[in-house]
Amino acid sequence: MTYKGYRGIVSYDAMETLRNTNEWMGASARAIASYPIFALMPTPLFKMLSAWGRVTERSFARMVIKPDWEIPPIAGKEGQDHIVYVEPELERPFGNLVRFRVARRDPMERRVLLVAPMSGHYATLLRSTVTSLLPDCDVWVTDWTNARDIPVSAGKFDIEDYTRYLVDFMTHLGPDLHIVAVCQPAPLALAATALLAEENPAAQPRTLTLIGGPIDPDAAATEVTDFGNRVTMGELEQFVIQQVGFKYKGAGRMVYPGLAQLASFIAMNADTHRQAFMDKIFAEASGQGTEGDRHNKFYDEYLAVMDMTAEFYLSTVDRIFKKLEIAQNRFSVGGKPVDIGRITNVAVMTVEGANDDISAPGQCVAALDLCTGLPDQKKAQHLEPGAGHYGIFAGKSWRLNIRPLVLDFIDEHSRDPARAQRKRRRADKARNDTGGAPPAALSKADGVADQPDADRAAASPEPSGNASMPV
Repeated sequence: MTYKGYRGIVSYDAMETLRNTNEWMGASARAIASYPIFALMPTPLFKMLSAWGRVTERSFARMVIKPDWEIPPIAGKEGQDHIVYVEPELERPFGNLVRFRVARRDPMERRVLLVAPMSGHYATLLRSTVTSLLPDCDVWVTDWTNARDIPVSAGKFDIEDYTRYLVDFMTHLGPDLHIVAVCQPAPLALAATALLAEENPAAQPRTLTLIGGPIDPDAAATEVTDFGNRVTMGELEQFVIQQVGFKYKGAGRMVYPGLAQLASFIAMNADTHRQAFMDKIFAEASGQGTEGDRHNKFYDEYLAVMDMTAEFYLSTVDRIFKKLEIAQNRFSVGGKPVDIGRITNVAVMTVEGANDDISAPGQCVAALDLCTGLPDQKKAQHLEPGAGHYGIFAGKSWRLNIRPLVLDFIDEHSRDPARAQRKRRRADKARNDTGGAPPAALSKADGVADQPDADRAAASPEPSGNASMPV
């Protein structure tokens, strides 16, 4: 083992030791300050110390725990609840294709594959997205594995391997499929679709919806793109890449550690996070904190981070952000060029948030110009006013405006277009009856922009850490 490799393991284990120490300190403070005799002392000090201990212990414990999906039952038309079972359908070393099976329900016409980001958080970040789609769709998701748990013997995993995984998942699910790619995987989902168009046209999905993804990072500057242009690949490899420590199955694997990513995520909005934790401690001390409050729901997910393989992280920065291989249609897989212009039958829709500080407006919609072989009637775009990065796939904007647009887009390009037309007529009648006018997607052929009300994300603070290129 080289000195550099040994130093990497020491650094990785040092971060884990620091996390363990903080968790232990929180548990100790909670236990000591909760001792009954201290209740007789007329001071709020011990209540504050106990509250700090509970919040600290929980926060540092969550960092190494994969969250559960916890999908609630789906209400059926017959008045019965249908339990949702989370089942791996295809199992691979670096990620599984997971199905959300709704018990005692017939197959749905809409079949949706959610492509989850591999950018520091688990696929459970899309829990609310899955929950909102399940009543109307059969849903699958790409559930990526924490790199620290993958033995070195499993080999490498970079963006080309990621793209091949998507191709395999799409082929397995068949052509009557609708892809929804959120954030980081948007350019790779576009490449996978183009690869299918050339290698196996019969397996292509019917629609591809790209939400807040960096198709062309240079189209609009953000802190993420500025960072990518500011640092060299050598600096990244030297300062952020480490070897998994001895505690995990992936010992010796080179990774971008989840704990290092989390530190960067929090630093991007340090004041907001600091205030959120202070408010939570005071709420706990005053007896107003609850197990399922807004803070716990958000941070139980936000603090749960996963390691990425070094080759995936570095190839993402180098090829997607620095060399702009997708943006300039120069991407290749296994030495084989991937021509996005080969997409001719898959309807493509892009969704962006006007206030997205991770993948700014302009980055994702660039996909439509790359699809040179696709007619305008198969292209659509939507810009959600007032929405940030999280809001366009899991917040209020998603629930009220974007989700209906995505479902309408799916129906319009499904096997039964007449069904979509009937649904649109019913929606138009409902709008006329109520005097309302929900937004509609902007078609490339229409040239008429939508004007929905501005909505912010439901979660607070917004998890800017779900970055396309973690910094």
